[in-house]
Amino acid sequence: MTKDDVQYEEPEIIYIPDEDGNEEEFEVVMKFEVDGSDQKYMMVVPLNTDSSDEEEDEEADEVYAFRYEEDGDDLKLYTIEDEEEWNMVEETFNTLLAEIDDND
Repeated sequence: MTKDDVQYEEPEIIYIPDEDGNEEEFEVVMKFEVDGSDQKYMMVVPLNTDSSDEEEDEEADEVYAFRYEEDGDDLKLYTIEDEEEWNMVEETFNTLLAEIDDND
C-alpha cells in the first residue's frame, strides 16, 4: 500500500446509532484497504466532545475501527470482533500514520 492510497479530503462525517438508537456523530479519520484482502476499513473519532463529562472526554480521544461496505449511497459498518483481524487493522493504521508523520 502506498501513501497515495490514503484519501485526503474534506472531513467526512458519518452517523452511527448507539445501543439506544441515538445517532452519534463521527469524523472519518482514514479509509484504507489491507494488502492481500478485498476488505475496506475506516477509522473514526467521535465528534460529541462538547460535554464536560469526564467519561465523554476519554471517549473523545478514542479511535474506532470498522470494516465497511458501500452499496450505492448506503454505507454498512461491521465491528471487528476477530482479534487477528483487529491486529492487522491496527498495524496497518499505525504504519499509515507513521508514513503521514514522515511526510510532514
